[in-house]
Amino acid sequence: MTSPFTGQPGEAMPRPGMGAATGGGRPQVAVAVVDPDQAARSRLAMQLGQGATPFPSINDLAPRLTGQPVVIVLGPTYSNSAELQAVEQLLTARREVGAIMVTTELTTEVLQRALRAGVKDVLQLPVDSHALAEAVSRVASTLAVVAVPAAAGPHGPEFEADGEIGRVITVFSTKGGAGKSVIASNLAVTLARRSPKPVVLIDADLQFGDIAVMLKLSPQHTVVDAVSALDRLDASLLRNLLIEHPPSGLWVLPAPLEPAFADQIGAAEMVRIVEILRTFCSFVVVDTPAYFNDVVLGLIEISDDVLLVAGMDIPNIKNVKIGLQTLRLLNTPMEKLRLILNRANSKVKLDVGEVERTLGVQADALIPSDVVVPQAVNRGEAVVLNAPKSSVSKAIEELADLFLPVGAKRKR
Repeated sequence: MTSPFTGQPGEAMPRPGMGAATGGGRPQVAVAVVDPDQAARSRLAMQLGQGATPFPSINDLAPRLTGQPVVIVLGPTYSNSAELQAVEQLLTARREVGAIMVTTELTTEVLQRALRAGVKDVLQLPVDSHALAEAVSRVASTLAVVAVPAAAGPHGPEFEADGEIGRVITVFSTKGGAGKSVIASNLAVTLARRSPKPVVLIDADLQFGDIAVMLKLSPQHTVVDAVSALDRLDASLLRNLLIEHPPSGLWVLPAPLEPAFADQIGAAEMVRIVEILRTFCSFVVVDTPAYFNDVVLGLIEISDDVLLVAGMDIPNIKNVKIGLQTLRLLNTPMEKLRLILNRANSKVKLDVGEVERTLGVQADALIPSDVVVPQAVNRGEAVVLNAPKSSVSKAIEELADLFLPVGAKRKR
């Protein structure tokens, strides 16, 4: 079998594919060794023998995949979470590719990051050639040939992956009743009306999600169906599980219909769903429960923006302050946090400036209090559609401006 890699990087001459078939009539599998450190990838390639081809990065490998099964051996550099993002995107998009990682120190944190990114196995250096070959063989046995190029999405070219990764916006609050779901749904509706590519809203409040009710949707599928099909989940299948909000063109993945189903869904599953969605969406907006759990922390970690919603009352502000402290302890980059003050014009003897000083964070958006909000919620309508000229709708539009490119105007 010849190598599935064409046009190798300058230092890496084309090599034959992995010498041994995986057995059972499966096709032969190629091996790629990836690490920016030339010495590290060369050592691993030598251990694997003539069948292994070294690459300095995932970005160098990705254009050379042909649909044939490939096992990636990631060098020690990829134990860094920032480097694993590119790996996760590739593994999500290419089912014919599997990965193992070799690391200098096998800690629980490294293992969790790797598994969350879709890496099948993690080995600690020094690793003997036999153990490395066995790990490659195990992963190879799970792969199959995939036709390339992939078929277009079932609903036209707007659902095709174009290489651009969508922006993930997670809306979170540390206290119930802060207006988190109202802001998440209306922001998603606004983005959907102003974005040329699909926008998806995920209800990740897995026990008591209200998004379907708030938008008057009767879903046939929920996030439970996506998790149940995780082993074969791709963009096409996931698209069929979404329900459209016709007035805006927003697509929604609703929460489970029964709270008991929440136990079936973990952080890794939710992260994988989001990563698949962002391959063909311009925005993925995630509504979350008002407490920290593994799912919420996983979503915050992969998000580009985290909207922290606070109400204008002392208990709310206290909880938000604790939430900010928790996120700092978890090393969450503060630059992706955006404070949203809801009901900011309420006459409750709390000044916006005072709240900002207490939290040590400047508010990125002030959402005023308005009777049109409960009225729209009770009708199952988005405020931005039901009362587009209201002060709340204008504030939501200004919030959306933070994420849209300059010059992006309303489509409707």
